[in-house]
Amino acid sequence: MPASDPNEWFAQEVHAHDGQLKAYLRGQFPTVRDVEDVVQESYLKIWKARAVHPIECARAFLFKVARHLALDVVRRERRAPVDFQSSPDDSLVLDSRPNAVETLLTHETLEILAHSIACLPAKERAVILLHKVNGRTQKETAAELDLPVRTVEKYTLQGLKRCQAYLVRYGIERFFD
Repeated sequence: MPASDPNEWFAQEVHAHDGQLKAYLRGQFPTVRDVEDVVQESYLKIWKARAVHPIECARAFLFKVARHLALDVVRRERRAPVDFQSSPDDSLVLDSRPNAVETLLTHETLEILAHSIACLPAKERAVILLHKVNGRTQKETAAELDLPVRTVEKYTLQGLKRCQAYLVRYGIERFFD
């Protein structure tokens, strides 16, 4: 149950992850020199967001905000002026791999999906992870979790519906087909 006092909520649901968040940022974004600034900006954004609407999964939201802020820092640091002295042929590169935008969008979509799974109720999350993510059959999942197969079917359907609704909130209309 969320704390009614905003300061208490912040301490319990957000600031409690301070060490993990800093370790995550240092590990994932070693070029970001001032992780403390990213963390403080993340706190500010989550505080402002909670003032507008309730936050279902504060930890997931915090890590998502911090990741986006760290990516912005990395992008700003990598931005370099265009070198107009090189010949036009130097800049012509044919590459069949996905471009940076496509790769970033894919990673962000997968991150949002992971957050949606992390916010599921515990039993639904366990079923989704075993059945849909790890590829176990419903029967195997039921045996491992000591649940009836019909319950696994129910939790799978409920979990997928919740994940789909979460994705739609982030503008991802079609993920499960």
